Order: sequence, then structure tokens, then C-alpha cells
Amino acid sequence: MRGMSERQYAAHVGLSRGAIQKAKAAGRLVLHEDGSINAVASDARRAETTDPSKTRKPPAPKLKPVPEAAVAAVGDTLREQGLYSPAVGGGTTFLQAKTANEVLKAQERRIRLQKLKGELVDRARAETLMFRLARDERDAWVTWPARVAALMASELTAALGDGCEVEAALMQKVLESHVRAQLDSLAEIRPGLG
Repeated sequence: MRGMSERQYAAHVGLSRGAIQKAKAAGRLVLHEDGSINAVASDARRAETTDPSKTRKPPAPKLKPVPEAAVAAVGDTLREQGLYSPAVGGGTTFLQAKTANEVLKAQERRIRLQKLKGELVDRARAETLMFRLARDERDAWVTWPARVAALMASELTAALGDGCEVEAALMQKVLESHVRAQLDSLAEIRPGLG
């Protein structure tokens, strides 16, 4: 057999064996003397005699769109590890995405292990504890002038000597104004847990 069988040619051109038999019967295929199909000559004849509007186009590969956030995350992960990362919109290869995925899995396992060892704390719990601590400290400072004003007034009166008397109420008002000013300046500081 010099050429292809009907079955081989059908596989070669991506058609059914029945379609090849019809084309053979219609004379659209070139045959060798032994009845086998001359693939090269038959391809050329089919291209000449086939109406392009009736040909099946191969299906376009079905690619799922990848969100830009995912592509950016791959790039960020690769950059964090000191690996090459494509420019934004430059496309990410499968190997780069797979590398980034493996890096992220390793980071996740490391974080889980650190949490189990007690090296990491829950962020929400830490923020709640810091808020309570700051509130308790603020409350202690707000009540401090009332607690120490009388003591400070008597110490200043004793230090200044005869004829000078410092009133406890006046001392309390002065201390409260200074404490409030200091607390207001501290309130502008917004530490973030990063």
C-alpha cells in the first residue's frame, strides 16, 4: 500500500470515515493504483473544490479569563521571593504561576506552623487588647489630677514658704488642662498593626 487507508486519511484530515468515502465516490480524492489515498494530492484537490464557507473551523481553545488581581498576586509573590516577575499586562507563564502557587503554599504552611508554636497571635484579639490597654491608660491619666492636686498644692505651699498658699482646686484645674492637651496630642497618633 503506497498511500493512506480511508481510516488513516480520515484521522489525518479530522473527518469521519463516511465523509472520506463520500469524497472518494465524488472524485474529490486522488488515489494511487492500489486504491490507497494520495494524501498530499488529495489535500490540494480538497482545498480547491471545497467551499470555504462550509468548512468547519477548529474550535478556539477555551481559555478562562484570569482576573487582573490574580495575575498581580502572582507577580507580587514572585517579586517577594526575588524571582523574575513579568510587567503588568505582560502575561504570566504557567511555570511562573505554578511557582507562585508553590511559594504561597509554603508560606501558608510556615504561618500555620508559627501559629501552632504560639509565635503568632490573632490580629483581632491583639487589636482589642491594645484598645483596652490604651483606654485604661487614658482613664488613669484623666483621673490623675484629682488624685494628686491636693498633695501637690500642699507640697508647693511648703516649698514656697510663708505667705504663699496654693489652692488645691486651682492646681487640679491646671493639671487637668495640661493632661487633656497631652491626651489630645496622643490621640492624633494612629499606630497600625502592619
